[in-house]
Order: sequence, then C-alpha cells, then structure tokens
Amino acid sequence: MSLTTEPSTIHQANPAPNPGHRKQTLRDKYGDRVFNVGATAVLLLSILAVVYPLYFIVIASISDPNAVYEGKVWLFPSGVTTEGYERIFADSRIWNGLGNTLLYTVLGTAISVTTILCGAYALSRKDMPGRKILMLLFVITMFFDGGLITKYLVVRDLGMLDTIWAVVLPGAVGVWNLIIARSFFEHTIPNELREAAQMDGATDFKFFFNMVLPLSKPLIMLMIMVHVVAHWNSFFDALIFLNDDTKYPLQLVLRNILIQSDVSSTGTTGGDIESYAAAQRIAELTKYAMIVVSSLPLMIALPFMQKHFTKGAMIGAVK
Repeated sequence: MSLTTEPSTIHQANPAPNPGHRKQTLRDKYGDRVFNVGATAVLLLSILAVVYPLYFIVIASISDPNAVYEGKVWLFPSGVTTEGYERIFADSRIWNGLGNTLLYTVLGTAISVTTILCGAYALSRKDMPGRKILMLLFVITMFFDGGLITKYLVVRDLGMLDTIWAVVLPGAVGVWNLIIARSFFEHTIPNELREAAQMDGATDFKFFFNMVLPLSKPLIMLMIMVHVVAHWNSFFDALIFLNDDTKYPLQLVLRNILIQSDVSSTGTTGGDIESYAAAQRIAELTKYAMIVVSSLPLMIALPFMQKHFTKGAMIGAVK
C-alpha cells in the first residue's frame, strides 16, 4: 500500500501595511504651496496699502487738482504742474522753519540720547544705591501727568518761554526709552567685563565711554532714529511755548501756511486769484506739496538706518 501525500497548499498572506505610511492627501501635497501663495498675497496687499497712499500724495502734488477731484489721478499724474512746490519754496518762512527744525532735531536728539544712555547705564548698575526707588519714580510719570497747564507754568517759571530750550528740554527723557536702554545694559554688558576693566585700572567713566558705548551701537542707533523722527515731526510744544514766528519749526510753519491758504480761499473775491475755484486749486496743490516736503527728508534718511534699527528692535527681547 503506497501512501501518497498531497502537496500542501502554501497560502501567502498579504504583507501588513506599514503603520508609518499613509496615503498622501491633497492637504499634504498642496498645503504648503497654498499657504505660501496666500501669505505672499496678504503681504503684497499690506505693502500696497502702505505704499499707495504715499505714491498718491506724490502724484497728486504735481497734478491738476481738478483731475484729482474727478478721479483721473490714481496711477499716473494728470496735468503736471509744479506750482504748489514753487509757492512753498518761494516763501522765506519755509527755509527759516527748515533751519529751525534741523537745529531742534540735532540738539534735541543729542540731549535725549545722552541723558538716556547715561541714566540707563547708572540704573542698570546693581551697586547703585536707591536705583529701585529712582526707577519707580520714573515709571510713575508714565501713568500720572500734571497736565498741559502745569507743564506751561513750569516752563514759564524756569524762564524758557519763547526759547529753544522750551522745545528740546521738557520731553528730553522718554521713560519707555530709558527702560529699553537699561534692559539692554543689564543683559548685554556683563559684570565680569567691568570687573576685568577695573582690575586694569579703568574708572567708571573710562569703562562707560571706551567699552560700554562701543558695544551699544544698535541701541545708540535705535535711540537716535526714534528721537530724530519725534523731533522732526514735533510741533505741539512749539505751538504752546513759542511766540516768535521766526523760531517756529517746519511743521508749524507748514500748518500756518495751510491754514492761511484755506482762509484766503474762503474769503477770496479778487486779486491775483480771480475766483474761489482757483483759490481752492492753490490750496489743494499746497496741501499735497507740504506733505511731501515735510516727509521726504525722513523717508530718504531712514533706509540708511534700517540695518541698525533691525538689530535695535530686538533689544530687550527674550533670546
């Protein structure tokens, strides 16, 4: 009797799926691309929202105001004219105001940056007695203010009315900027560096000027830029404390010219401007041209400081 064995059937099971592998979805395939396109579109729209108003003011300042009113000026100027700029620069008050603004900006920035750097470094030193009390007094001024009348009385009693000091001294020390500078010195200048300098015979003044300031260039540039912009655009203190129009800064001079243009256009009955429409035309040209004249110097200067501003903007951040 022969025994025959049937060949055994071998069942090959399907390989188990890899738990780490899954089917690629549309989100995985196109998600990053869609996000990049959307983020770029939002960024471009934001840039357009900021840049176009500036561009419109420039083209409107050299365009016919009638074309501006009719909506013909939106991408390119129409009826090109430089009459607005000619009228502004023909006024001697503009040049006088520009000189005053340059003086106030340079002197005010120098005073503010110097006092803030010196004060912040002193407050950053842990061995300075009473520094917490002094810092508390500074911070209190951020929340409580005596008001405009009190400020005017203080300036008057100090004999600074109608002088350059009434413009540059009352707001010389910004507490917020002082806090930023103190934080920078505390976290950037180590105590070991000061101790090493003292062992080499350096005094506090020599250490501050020869070592601290060279290491604080981003902070210094940030402080300079902030105060240059603030002093250049400032006009309220001059409006309150100055009576002599020959000492007015550019912003206040432009404001007065604009007010006079509006008044003259409202009451025009004859003269070199023959009609109310012509007076309004001059007023509009002057308005746009004044915005360009007052903003152009800063727009030219600030890009050169952008590198230092980027570094200074991170001062006090958590790294």
